[in-house]
Amino acid sequence: MKKFKKLFAAVLACLMVVSMVGCGSAADGSKMDQIKKNGKLVLGTASGYPPFEFVSIENNGNVIGIDVELAKAVADKLGVELVVRDMPFGELVNALQMGDCDIVIAGMPETEERALKVDFSNVYVNDEQTLIVRAEDADKYTSLADFNGKIVDAEMGASSETVARDEITGATVNALSLIADCFTELANNKCDAVCTGMVVGKQYVVNNDKFAELSIKFVNKDKPTQACIAKGNPEFLELINEVIKENQDNGNFAKWIDQYSAQAQKEAQQ
Repeated sequence: MKKFKKLFAAVLACLMVVSMVGCGSAADGSKMDQIKKNGKLVLGTASGYPPFEFVSIENNGNVIGIDVELAKAVADKLGVELVVRDMPFGELVNALQMGDCDIVIAGMPETEERALKVDFSNVYVNDEQTLIVRAEDADKYTSLADFNGKIVDAEMGASSETVARDEITGATVNALSLIADCFTELANNKCDAVCTGMVVGKQYVVNNDKFAELSIKFVNKDKPTQACIAKGNPEFLELINEVIKENQDNGNFAKWIDQYSAQAQKEAQQ
């Protein structure tokens, strides 16, 4: 009889554990359920990268741009408000893994290393890598070999840093947390060039006649931009891809590029 009671108690304990685990899973729900329950979609991004994302004086210091518009479209699809968290580019993937944000959109392309940590959406904008130099020095550079012994800045963790290290082998490549700091160093003669995406690079050239874009092409010139989320959320990823396609098909991305390029130029001249 005592053995039967012990066995019954053990079985009951197991059932309680299974029940608790089951209840916990149901309570947690999917990522989209959590976002809807919280009533907000938290975007992780890195400003200073116009027209993708930049701090707008005209908009009360808020971060605006192409990537924020995409995040708003995702939030609207979920029926929640958008909350923007601005941080250094190199911290974004870790912030996503830690649950400090729900989605990262920051002109970021998928890499093998990043894909081990987070899941990526389809490409929403195709960009290319480029080099920006001081206008007075533009005639000095006709090939990547001309950068032997030079200093090239790039945003830390960005694909531009990888391309610069892989293909400008004779140069010293400095990785800085913010792309804006790279251009500050270029203006102050602390580096000889900045490697970045063409869409972003053009903003700095248009807004500062002391800069010039080179026509030199990289072998790995493509710089696709994608959103990313924590692993294991296929329904959320599918929704994001649906939103991307909708806004590609209706021409919104082309409109946003023009809109925020013009806005960034306007604010830079104020």
